[in-house]
Amino acid sequence: MSHTTKDLRGILAAVTTPFTEDGSALDEPALQRQVERLISAGIHGIVPTGTTGEFTTLSADEYRRVIELYVKGADGRIPVVAGVGALSTQGAIDLAQHAETVGADAIMLVPPFYDPLDLNTLKVFLSAVAESISIPIVYYNVPGATGIQLTAAELAELGNIDGVDYIKNTSDDAVGLAELLAARTDRIKAFNGWDTLTFFGIASGAEASVWGTAGVVPELAVEFWNALAEEKDLVRARELWKHLWAISDFLESVNYVAGIKAGLELIGEPVGPARLPIQPLPAEERERFAGILRAAGVLPAVAA
Repeated sequence: MSHTTKDLRGILAAVTTPFTEDGSALDEPALQRQVERLISAGIHGIVPTGTTGEFTTLSADEYRRVIELYVKGADGRIPVVAGVGALSTQGAIDLAQHAETVGADAIMLVPPFYDPLDLNTLKVFLSAVAESISIPIVYYNVPGATGIQLTAAELAELGNIDGVDYIKNTSDDAVGLAELLAARTDRIKAFNGWDTLTFFGIASGAEASVWGTAGVVPELAVEFWNALAEEKDLVRARELWKHLWAISDFLESVNYVAGIKAGLELIGEPVGPARLPIQPLPAEERERFAGILRAAGVLPAVAA
C-alpha cells in the first residue's frame, strides 16, 4: 500500500484518557476540554492511547472511542498520532485501520509487549501493519515495557520498511539517542520520548518530543521548544529547562500516569483517576509535586 507523509515536529503532548470519578467510564467532556486547552497553549500535536493514555486498561470499544474523540476534538487543527498496541499482529492491524478510518494523521505503534520479539520478527510485524494502512507509523521504542533492546543501527534499519517514518525513543540511553540522531538518516527520524532527556534530545537534533509533561504544563513546554529549537536561545532554554527538568524528574520518580493525573488535578484541570490497579499519589508526593509546580509558576505561591 502506498503511504502518505506527515510532517511531525515540535512538542507532541502524550495525553491522558479522562475517566469519570470512579474510573468506570470515559469522561468525554473532560477529554474535549483537554484538547482545547492544549491547542490554545500552542501544542504542535497530540498522542492519545499511549502509555500516558492508559491504553492497556481500555476495553476494545473504549480504545476506539478515545481515538475517535481526540481526532474529532482536534478537528484538523493539529496532528493526532494514535497510539496502537496489541498482543497480536491482527489486533494491531485492526486498531491501526480504525485509527486511519476515523482520521488520525499517523499511528504510534508499540510491538507486542509480553513475549519480546527478535529483530527479524519485529520487522515482519511492522511490515504487516504498515501494509494495512496508508498513514505513517511512529515506532514506539520502549524497551522497558517490550523487552526489545535495539542498537541505534538496528533502529535505523526499521526505516527501510515503507511507512515506518519515525521513532519515539522512550529510553534513558542518552548515548544511544545521540548515536541515532547523529546518523541523520533520511530513512527515519527519531523523536525524544524520555522526559528528562528532552533538552538533550532537542539540542541534539530531535525534531519532536513526545512528552507527557507537556500535557500538564503545555505553555511552558511550547515556550521551551520555541527558545531551544526555533530561536536557538540557549540561555533562555536553560532557564526554562530548570523547571521542566524538576517536573519531569518528579514524574519519573513516581507512577507516571498517577503523577500526570495528579498534576492536572492540582492545576485545576482534573481528568479523573488512573485506572486500577494504579493507585493515586500519596499525599506527601502530591504536596511535593505542588511545590515543584509553584516554583515553576504554574500554581500560585502559598500565602505567608
